[in-house]
Amino acid sequence: MSGKAIIIFLILAPFVTKLKAQCTDTNIAFKSGEKVYYHAYYNWGFIWVNAGDVKFLVDKATYDGQEPAYLLRAYGRTYSSYDFLFKVRDTFEVYVDTMNLKPYEFYRVTNEGSTHTHHHYIFDRENKTIHTSISKDNGPYKNSVIPWPDCSFDLLSMVYKARNIDFDKYKPGDKIPINMVLDGKTYNLYIRYKGREKKKNRDGRKFNCLKFSPLLVDGTIFTSGEGMTVWVTDDKNRIPIIVEAKILIGSVKAVFIGAEGLRHPIEAEITK
Repeated sequence: MSGKAIIIFLILAPFVTKLKAQCTDTNIAFKSGEKVYYHAYYNWGFIWVNAGDVKFLVDKATYDGQEPAYLLRAYGRTYSSYDFLFKVRDTFEVYVDTMNLKPYEFYRVTNEGSTHTHHHYIFDRENKTIHTSISKDNGPYKNSVIPWPDCSFDLLSMVYKARNIDFDKYKPGDKIPINMVLDGKTYNLYIRYKGREKKKNRDGRKFNCLKFSPLLVDGTIFTSGEGMTVWVTDDKNRIPIIVEAKILIGSVKAVFIGAEGLRHPIEAEITK
């Protein structure tokens, strides 16, 4: 999952109260030991090609030698036989609080085509600041200290935080606010909730899903707009089943293929 292929959301003032409520929510969606796997498909002409894979991992950890934490990790890559289309080798890692998932320290190494970036953020809770260190295309690291607004998350901790949203509070068309730290800046963001829908993945498995569309920011792969749609399981896990998006050279799709160590049974799967 690309840092520049990121979900960008624009916030509206009336949702501030709801945002604060979400920020205090505790994690009930996942636990240590969870592993979730995806195939990445690219649309090549009229054919969908399985050109890569993505995996998300959760491990129990200790941060700074004393704080109980989760180590969240995500890895995305294209298969070597399809690197000629657009080579991707991405790594995301973040240590987060086990209760409300507030980040401690974030790492990102992005290799996408000819673009190479390294990001390192340290979240200073006492001073409510973020120490950022960023290098692009093997250039020198640029260091800065930026304010850390309440209820702001990096990209990866945002993914897991969003899995804990109570969608029953919203109706189709509502915009759900979330704040994110991206490329050394903080943004006020939202996703558009689109309601419930049944969805089938590539191997024929069917799921009851919650559907939403985030806005995208211009980057190396995606163009801005609501060109991405996400379906997550309508159960306590909130596992993304399918993610579809338009890209500069066609379309891309991430499709769920399996999971281990889930906190809850996958009750959203339709077996009859």
